Amino acid sequence: MTLILKLEPDVEAGLAAMASAKGLSLDLYVRNLLKQFAVPTSGTEMTPEQKAAAFEQLIEGIPEMPVLSDEAMKRDAIYRRGDRSPR
Repeated sequence: MTLILKLEPDVEAGLAAMASAKGLSLDLYVRNLLKQFAVPTSGTEMTPEQKAAAFEQLIEGIPEMPVLSDEAMKRDAIYRRGDRSPR
């Protein structure tokens, strides 16, 4: 089936960037996205492997955050002296 989509330029650019990051063509990337939402979910359970794969795919788009130092995690770094509310 051939489907023609008219996307805003920013949406197309975003999809193209995500496809490129995964090493896929835009066409294949969008088809993979559509497959995820086209599969009926009622009455079917995901295996643990499928859940793990879905989770990995979900978190791929989340940017990495810096790891906090031990000093930043100390109570004194979170609360002011004599104050119980976080900074």
